[in-house]
Amino acid sequence: MNEAGFISSSKGPSRRRLMALGLGAAAGALLPRTAAAVLRLDITQGSVQPMPIALPDFVGWGLPDPSAARAVTQVITANLQRSGLFAPIEQTAYLERISNIDTVRFSDWRTINAQALVTGRLAQTDGRLTAQFRLWDVFAGQQLDGKQYNTTPDNWRRIAHIISDAIYERLTGEKGYFDSRIVFVDESGPKDRRVKRLALMDQDGANVRYLTRGDDLVLTPRFSSSADTITYMSYGQGDPRVYLMNIETGQREIVTNFPGMSFSPRFSPDGQRVIFSLQRGGNSNLFVMDLRSKATTRLTDTAVIDTAPSYSPDGKYICFESDRGGKQQIYVMAASGGSAQRISFGEGAYSTPVWSPRGDYIAFTKQGQGKFAIGIMKPDGSGERLLTEGYHNEGPTWSPNGRVIMFFRDLGGNAGPTLHTVDVTGRNELRVMTPAFASDPAWSPLLQ
Repeated sequence: MNEAGFISSSKGPSRRRLMALGLGAAAGALLPRTAAAVLRLDITQGSVQPMPIALPDFVGWGLPDPSAARAVTQVITANLQRSGLFAPIEQTAYLERISNIDTVRFSDWRTINAQALVTGRLAQTDGRLTAQFRLWDVFAGQQLDGKQYNTTPDNWRRIAHIISDAIYERLTGEKGYFDSRIVFVDESGPKDRRVKRLALMDQDGANVRYLTRGDDLVLTPRFSSSADTITYMSYGQGDPRVYLMNIETGQREIVTNFPGMSFSPRFSPDGQRVIFSLQRGGNSNLFVMDLRSKATTRLTDTAVIDTAPSYSPDGKYICFESDRGGKQQIYVMAASGGSAQRISFGEGAYSTPVWSPRGDYIAFTKQGQGKFAIGIMKPDGSGERLLTEGYHNEGPTWSPNGRVIMFFRDLGGNAGPTLHTVDVTGRNELRVMTPAFASDPAWSPLLQ
């Protein structure tokens, strides 16, 4: 049976479609009241003091499940807290009970040292869900932002992620990353007989669904720029094959068949090409395929191992790992091929380079002295920093805004791999819970 039979058919409306349904900024009272308020969290600093923020439960009206309003609040609170940039204040400290989201006693919130306040309302009428929120600068006593969203009740969690992104963007000046998803390899069963399935979830670990049954070994899933298409490797029938899959319909196709073994497929930023390495004999080289014409171009021609390519966000360059210098190091070259420049020079071996969507850093795995570290460096190799290290860390993938990295960690023994996130400061490391063991994560772009 085709894997399509094992895929949920809908992720909910696109952002564009939700806008047509009323998911967007409403006019009038929902717009910011003043441009004078200047509450802003500067996340460009090396160390950021989390902003105290109050998030009282949304006011519910006409809800079949009265707990739904609180659930939306909890998702928003968890998103902001996990970012490491915000410090939600315990609700037991609140002095005011919010009943009207447009009326705030700022003195009560100043007393508990809240710098920002979010009030919200969740209502259901005629099978439609309406969510409103207001973001307030407590000390200035001004509204910073306010929007209204209309959708179907089953999209309540996505609404919470979109509101989280709006709050994040207004208070940091940068795009959020909460309305996004992760594709990963779910691993279950005994260690010597692991069943590996492609799985999909929200960035916070919710709404897990499986894309394959586990009949074939699957590896290295990666998102396209469109967030509804992935590429991955499957070892189902002899040599590994590179597949494209639409994760909404479940339809998949083989990119092409090559003599030899192919590895590490990854999309170009425009989604029109797939770059990968192809092994022939004892060496591997980089190739790129145009998905429209199926024309394939060879990018490297060496007697060593060139693999794990990743595009810069403008599509002009690629980084990749190579042992042409004797051990694994990171190199950068033009996306069309040509001479490559080595950028890693520290002790140990470097692998799995991934260019940030912001273009400012390349994330990597570094191995040395029995430890595996996740680190970042600038595209010219300067500014190398290790964010976390341990027995076995691997497979970094960037959040859509380039501020957070997800990776997997395997502690060995009878344990299995688990997913974790760390921000670019290295000060906020968290585990992302999954139903079973999990590896090879890939972060989607923001959903459109």
